[in-house]
Amino acid sequence: MSLATVAEAGLREQALSLARAHFDSGDFVRDLSRRVAIRTASQEASSGPALHAYLADEIAPTLSGLGFRHSLHDNPEAGRGPFLVASRHESDDLPTVLVYGHGDVIRGQDAAWTRGQGPWQLVQDGERLYGRGTADNKGQHSINIAALAQVLAARHGRLGFNVKWLMETGEETGSPGLAAFCEAHRDELAADVLIASDGPRLSRERPTVFLGSRGVANFDLSLTLREGAHHSGNWGGLLRNPGTVLANAIACLVDGRGKILVEGLRPPPIPENVRAALAGLRFGGDPGDPAVDADWGEPGLTPGERVIAWNTLEVLAYRTGNPDFPVNAIPPSAKATMHMRFVVGTDVSRLAAEVREHLAARGFGDIEVSDPVVMSATRLDPDNAWVRFALDSIECSTGLKPALLPNLGGSLPNDVFADILGLPTVWVPHSYAACSQHAPDEHLLVPVAQQALVLMAGLYFDLGEQARALPRLPASGGRITSPARTAA
Repeated sequence: MSLATVAEAGLREQALSLARAHFDSGDFVRDLSRRVAIRTASQEASSGPALHAYLADEIAPTLSGLGFRHSLHDNPEAGRGPFLVASRHESDDLPTVLVYGHGDVIRGQDAAWTRGQGPWQLVQDGERLYGRGTADNKGQHSINIAALAQVLAARHGRLGFNVKWLMETGEETGSPGLAAFCEAHRDELAADVLIASDGPRLSRERPTVFLGSRGVANFDLSLTLREGAHHSGNWGGLLRNPGTVLANAIACLVDGRGKILVEGLRPPPIPENVRAALAGLRFGGDPGDPAVDADWGEPGLTPGERVIAWNTLEVLAYRTGNPDFPVNAIPPSAKATMHMRFVVGTDVSRLAAEVREHLAARGFGDIEVSDPVVMSATRLDPDNAWVRFALDSIECSTGLKPALLPNLGGSLPNDVFADILGLPTVWVPHSYAACSQHAPDEHLLVPVAQQALVLMAGLYFDLGEQARALPRLPASGGRITSPARTAA
């Protein structure tokens, strides 16, 4: 081993040690406590000043202290939360990493909290840090900011790559304006890769990388047969019951074991490298997780393939009559809210047409099908060079083989980065499934936060060391040396 290699190894270990010390000293908790206290609940109409303050008074000064230049931008959609763009540029010859986070959280649900001291005060209880946004997403982007800072300290103010930050304040309301903003700011956001953190790990103990997300499509089925309800004793057996009809219509779309019966809503075959990535992964089983139903979903698939690599069709809500105060009457109408998660390769442009045609062919042609609200599916090729880099770096830092999920089972606005900005997308989540995200008692696990600080410091350090060998994209001034994304 050369002296230069020994020196770099020493600097890497110093960066990891600084990351550990950042948590042990209480600095991380102090930073996160300050951020949790800013009530950035984007679902509340009055949240505008808090959303602006989070970016302008909290995140922007922190990034400025790390050598970033920043700008705040109004949302293209009137009345929605602002955006922050920050950039730290070292050389045109180096790759550029785009980092994303969201500063908004869901409603506090203050009265329902049973642990900690409510949503707006960070409190540690054992291995849990309670507070709204600790898991989603303030804790996660705070880890990434802190890890960058430790690498800068270890390398005396140099990263060895360029960084851009994009932070939005509307993710919890569907990221309004994000696509339009990125479309309008393509040049400002040009990069070679997105490396970001959101969502849960596969399990609390195992570092995880995911490469995109399933898409989501919500649509309604509704059937109105007449005006007003009619006494079931006088009219039962003479009038069609819309609740019964709609229930049977749903049953012809998805069967009693969760298998999708509409051919046009089923995905293409699972690619072999996706199957290989999912082989042997265990889903569920952590404390607080529900038991996995072994006989639910598409037959012949493993649990991992069902939740990551296949489509699902769910009933989110169903209403007919008056569920709270039932009466002995045949209701006039029924309505169901349907929800499909789908993978890359599914043609959702024909979703409503496929459902209408399928229903009509089975005698349910009078059921109305609304046009779906869609978030697109994305998946980076698991063999992409950025993926191999991230997996190797994380294993080197933690001694653990990371779980690789070709895409997240849930959905997030990754299509904006993959399709509009044209980036390979690598996500390294710092939460876990039982974190009570979107619920009372949201928390970040101390062991996960400690490990995440270390592995992200290692990843940023390695990125600087391997920068000139990593793939570049023409939009950022580099050259393509590896495919950016495939419809795997």
